[in-house]
Amino acid sequence: MTNPLGVAASGHKETSKAARILLEEGGNAFDAVLGAMCTACVCEPMLASLGGGGYLLARTGSGESRVFDFFTETPSNPKGDLDFYPIQADFGTATQEFHIGMGSIAVPGVVAGLFSIHEKLCRLPLKKIIEPAVWLASEGVRVNKLQKYINEILHPIIDATPAATAFAAPMFAPGRLAEIGEYIYNPDLADTLEELARHGQHWFYRGEPAEQLVRDCERNGGLISAADMESYRVILRDPVTIESHGARISVNSPPSPGGCLTVFALSLLDRIGPGAYAWGSPEHTHALVNVMRASSLIRKRHRLATGLEADMAQDILSDENLANWHKTIQEGGLVTRGTTHISVADAAGNLASLTLSNGEGSAYVLPGSGIMLNNMMGEEDLNPEGFHRMPAGVRLASMMTPTIASFADGRQIALGSGGSNRIRSAILQFLTNVLEFDMGLEEAVSAPRLHLEGTQLNVESGFSDATLASLNGEWPSMRQWPGRNLFFGGVHAVERLADGRFHAAGDPRRGGAIAIATNN
Repeated sequence: MTNPLGVAASGHKETSKAARILLEEGGNAFDAVLGAMCTACVCEPMLASLGGGGYLLARTGSGESRVFDFFTETPSNPKGDLDFYPIQADFGTATQEFHIGMGSIAVPGVVAGLFSIHEKLCRLPLKKIIEPAVWLASEGVRVNKLQKYINEILHPIIDATPAATAFAAPMFAPGRLAEIGEYIYNPDLADTLEELARHGQHWFYRGEPAEQLVRDCERNGGLISAADMESYRVILRDPVTIESHGARISVNSPPSPGGCLTVFALSLLDRIGPGAYAWGSPEHTHALVNVMRASSLIRKRHRLATGLEADMAQDILSDENLANWHKTIQEGGLVTRGTTHISVADAAGNLASLTLSNGEGSAYVLPGSGIMLNNMMGEEDLNPEGFHRMPAGVRLASMMTPTIASFADGRQIALGSGGSNRIRSAILQFLTNVLEFDMGLEEAVSAPRLHLEGTQLNVESGFSDATLASLNGEWPSMRQWPGRNLFFGGVHAVERLADGRFHAAGDPRRGGAIAIATNN
């Protein structure tokens, strides 16, 4: 008879497998999530990178919760001509503009996050944690259908530099994208991970990699200085926690607004009351769209360009503010990123919800490292006041929202999503599916979604004709998408029941894969 040790959900089977291996080798949820994070940088190379940033919402078995903020930071002010230009990412049904080049790179935080989390929460040595990623980077990983699709969407970035092209190419054909079933390799990344385990994070931020990055920025229109790299630090914060729909919800905290905006929308739905409508009905979908609209408006009204202050978050989530917005909705006053996520739970009651992003990638690969640097300075959603207008040393404000939900019956769910500014709508809909409609994880993840972008309502297939007609009546520019698409995010969730059993669901929109660890 086997006993479950834990469970992981992520955007790739190898990412979840790495978490399972580390749980079975005596690691806890935090060892597992770090091993999975490193592995994601190998098998999800256009979504995850040591050159990006992210957040971990960690809850220990003793009930302590902390947010590890290792997101990217603004570099030094622009000097001279920048290597900074737009590209179009084509999702098929919609396109989105991003900016890439050396001038799009923000100070990376993933390496610092790896070491900070390891020091404070992990059991295993770092050398053991990186082993699955090192092996995969050296031996190769097969390109699957989703990774091929992502490469096609982001081909303007991959085609921008020879190093970026080689990043997504088979070893013996560096001039073309790998096809489904072909292997991609990243031996340089394997070497970099081993160097990190030997020499520590200072090697990355002050040693040869940093020196190379700074030289290339100085020569080729980038922004990062030696002082930018040396001054980077992980920030530990308390999560924002609310009571909603009978559950206790913890999310990413300020200055990033994504968590507060998500629970703001959830709290507005809570005021309508459970049982007020059937799932997928016109009433349900209009309620979702209205609270999405409200969260977008409140972001603009508070001008959350460089982040959210703690006292501002308290104001947004106050009873008075929620009552006013609820009244506005009732009166009809609102009618008008590459990212990946990993969730892990273990038998000791630890939960890890980690969201990781490289933006879409800058197309600059740090020579000899196997690392493509981020393009966060070229993400319009992260720079709503305009590009390169923030001072140096500002932690960028992300929509990434790692989340943990705790219930009165003792069960807990760790979840999160990729998807740029679609993250909060994906998490909101998953939570309402679970909290209002009592769906299981798989049903809650796979149910069709909608997303409001300005006045453009995007809707996946699966809603009734009556609901679609009702939505189109208020949002004439509504865009209907065929099937499920990674545009709508990718929620990967794990659940630990009070009796120690586990459930998990990976989002098929983003290659969802689960792995269960046992002591067999």
